[in-house]
Amino acid sequence: MFALRPYVAPDFSEERFTAAPDAIFLPAPADGVAPENFHAMSIYPEYVKVDGKWLLAEESRMDCIAVLKEGRIDVREFRLLKKGEPVLVGRTENGEDGIYLHADGFPEKQAAQEAFSFRRSRSRETAYSQDYTELYDLLRHERDHGRIVWVMGPAFAFDRDAREAMSWLIEAGYVHAILAGNALATHDLEGAYLGTALGQDIYTHISQPNGHYNHLETINRVRLHGSIRAFIDAEGISNGIMYSCEKHGIPYVLGGSIRDDGPLPPVYADVYAAQDVMRNQLRSATTVICMATMLHTIAAGNMTPSYRVTADGTVRQVYFYCVDVSEFAVNKLGDRGSLSARGIVTNVQDFVVLLQKNLSAT
Repeated sequence: MFALRPYVAPDFSEERFTAAPDAIFLPAPADGVAPENFHAMSIYPEYVKVDGKWLLAEESRMDCIAVLKEGRIDVREFRLLKKGEPVLVGRTENGEDGIYLHADGFPEKQAAQEAFSFRRSRSRETAYSQDYTELYDLLRHERDHGRIVWVMGPAFAFDRDAREAMSWLIEAGYVHAILAGNALATHDLEGAYLGTALGQDIYTHISQPNGHYNHLETINRVRLHGSIRAFIDAEGISNGIMYSCEKHGIPYVLGGSIRDDGPLPPVYADVYAAQDVMRNQLRSATTVICMATMLHTIAAGNMTPSYRVTADGTVRQVYFYCVDVSEFAVNKLGDRGSLSARGIVTNVQDFVVLLQKNLSAT
């Protein structure tokens, strides 16, 4: 029986906490500008002492600042800061400045390790069987008790089986939102419309005559109809990831990039507008699975804390997976400071098909 790891809160009756001073807040000197010695937030639960009470920042985000607003700690990006707002200052994290970073809120049993042992890192040689077993159980739990957000690159759209597996996951309730770019939607719609992805048959992978036009033809057709939903209806589209999202009302965010063709009508050309809507989807995420998209993965990792405060006030863990065939991409999150991410080095098309087969077996 799957159970979330319980949260162990700090004991604020300890002398180090009772003796700690109240945190200091200084006014922002200008819109979008924090005062000197501002405190940058992390992915971990952070408590701030205000009027003798330790307040948890309930919606924290990495590399953002904390503002005292109506008796609570409001975490936001620098660009959203307004002149005069009280901003948390202090660079210590153990209570000296009335700030406490709680990195061990979800303790995990650790086997005793010798000074020297093999295969401590996660690489292409790692055995991921246990990771898969845990993920199956987690997804079954989260389908009904959490919110699963998928961050996806275009690799799925190039393979028929992977597209069908992802569509099944959507149909079966294992997808609550998708964050992606123009390419995923374009090639998935191309697969549904013309049976190709970048001009190659999505099953045989054989290039079709003049196939390099196919993704442009698809984009152009979607733009003609004005939206993905209108394109699906008008052209009789009946399969694919975007079709399943539209059919089941699953929200998706397509963040644009400089290299985009077209782009498709719903793609956000303004990077900060894309950041805002991505953040809104991640704000309630309890499990995030990132697959074959390094930049979107890093973005999602920076936006996602290691915990979530539920409606009843419970603090629960946020599970974060990074799946990629490249070890560099998987390890990049650790380099960026998103230490709670679990990495799986594998082909993402195989990964999503394996998920579908095992989840559909029960």
